[in-house]
Amino acid sequence: MIMNLPNVLSLSRVFAVPLLLLAFYAPLLLAGTDFASAAERWNMPLCALIFVLAAVTDVLDGYFARRASQVTRFGAFIDPISDKIVTAVALIIITERAADWAVTLPAMVIITREIAVAGLREWMAELGRSGSVAVSWAGKIKTGLQMTAITFLLLEIPVAGFPTIETGLTLLYAAAVLTLWSMCSYLLKAKRSLGK
Repeated sequence: MIMNLPNVLSLSRVFAVPLLLLAFYAPLLLAGTDFASAAERWNMPLCALIFVLAAVTDVLDGYFARRASQVTRFGAFIDPISDKIVTAVALIIITERAADWAVTLPAMVIITREIAVAGLREWMAELGRSGSVAVSWAGKIKTGLQMTAITFLLLEIPVAGFPTIETGLTLLYAAAVLTLWSMCSYLLKAKRSLGK
């Protein structure tokens, strides 16, 4: 395993998960102490900050890996896994906080798609046809919408009067629709590839 900068950045997203959970459950952990009210006020904005930093590492690890020709097998393995783990945990936090089917539904769609596409890519890689399920434009747009939606929904508080929750939920539904679209696209590509 080569621990270059891109791989360290990818791994940092895995380590962001316990920080997310610690921040989210801070009010519960600090209940009955002098810090309880502050934890209740700031735990969700702190979750949003941790998630944004994790999202930034996702952009940077790919940039540095390509720029410095530091693409490794371990990096190709840990990068998508760390993305999916931190995204799934953030979505679970949001659904627990909201306790509303309108939030849970798109979150379930997104998490289910991530698992399905990861399995499809692994299967196609075993068949030597991983190129047929490379990331599509729909997948890239979906990721951008998803990251922005999660950030807004974690943040919760309006920013300069901007309705973060309403906007975040709208973007989450848009991401869920693109999630289904991109999954269907990957399945069709895989079918065509196997049909050759």
